[in-house]
Amino acid sequence: QVQLVESGEGSVQAGGSLRFSCTASGFSHNRYCMGWFRLAPGKEREGVAARNSDGRTPYSDSVEGRFTLSKDNAKNTLYLQMNSLKPEDTAMYYCAAITPCRWWFALDPAEYGYWGQGTQVTVSS
Repeated sequence: QVQLVESGEGSVQAGGSLRFSCTASGFSHNRYCMGWFRLAPGKEREGVAARNSDGRTPYSDSVEGRFTLSKDNAKNTLYLQMNSLKPEDTAMYYCAAITPCRWWFALDPAEYGYWGQGTQVTVSS
């Protein structure tokens, strides 16, 4: 059974930084996508950043240059480093995974079948 365990949450002031991790278990890593998505009140779930097994790492335009996705394959853990946070980054953040993966849809929430429990990010101005 696929499990995604997220860690890290926080409230920061605008301009601050946070780092999340997501540890996966129970699925093949040969062909996969893992990513982070967020859901803000009144908005649709949005793809933030994702990574496929070939190392392709698309980012949404709203976080490009501020967020960095990395993966420790030995630990099966995906990290999201968020810098220069803005109030509009406030949302519930979810880790997700799918295997196999169509990497060109890696930022589409509908592509994913496995989800973490979610973790709250609040950025104050």
